[in-house]
Amino acid sequence: MHNSRSILATTAHRPWPLPDRPWVMFQRWHDLLFAHWALEPEQVRPLVPSELELDLFDGRAWVGIIPFWMGNVHLRGLPPLPGSGTFPEMNLRTYVRLPLEQKGQSKEHSGPGRAAGDEISKPGVYFFSLDAASLQAVLAARLSFGLPYFWSKMTVKRSARDQVEYSSSRRQRPGPAEVRVSYGPDGPLAAGKSELEIFLTERYCLYVVRRGHVHRVQIHHLPWPLQPADAEFHKNTLAAAHGFKLSEPPHILHFAKSLDVLIFAPEKVE
Repeated sequence: MHNSRSILATTAHRPWPLPDRPWVMFQRWHDLLFAHWALEPEQVRPLVPSELELDLFDGRAWVGIIPFWMGNVHLRGLPPLPGSGTFPEMNLRTYVRLPLEQKGQSKEHSGPGRAAGDEISKPGVYFFSLDAASLQAVLAARLSFGLPYFWSKMTVKRSARDQVEYSSSRRQRPGPAEVRVSYGPDGPLAAGKSELEIFLTERYCLYVVRRGHVHRVQIHHLPWPLQPADAEFHKNTLAAAHGFKLSEPPHILHFAKSLDVLIFAPEKVE
């Protein structure tokens, strides 16, 4: 059973303060693979709305494919809905922030500030797509958050040693969008995180652009329990369905066993 009070009481790792309003949804994420590729900014910039600034690290735009499965998904004060409380999910994403000056730019990452009202200090995630096995979750996320969710046929098979066989085949366009990957941890929990690992994983909001307006969804969780990972993509057409060319293997891999996440209501910021 999660303890939201203890999660909310741990904030020293956050790059900015908690939102000043209650959280609205709880999710528990399991068996995550963070597979990341470093791309030239010009490959990614045309695929991200001009209202958002592409956040770079070492002059590169980073694109991630993150397969995992969710459990105990529910709105605050309510039990999980039948058929939508536990299901696999996978996202294709990059990293952005609100533009300080001119729209449509790509800039090297800089450390975020800690002022609650400092909008530009909140680096976040931009999702090209999110595939999920629950049609209820797909419809709810599209309607409530405006996120690009797709209904997919997905399976997750786990062994006793945290090895995962993961498959996803999209039922909706754009397609074909199929991923089959074997992965698992390849070492102990890291004692600390590199600057790049913080950049790729410790993100506490996501951005959605709807009809020219930017909306932000803030989240909160404890620091990511990252381990080095090993992974083999047997098939991967997910990125190609959204205009990317990804080399093999990924440039960097991480594994996380589980994490409890609190989600706040969307807010219009621009």
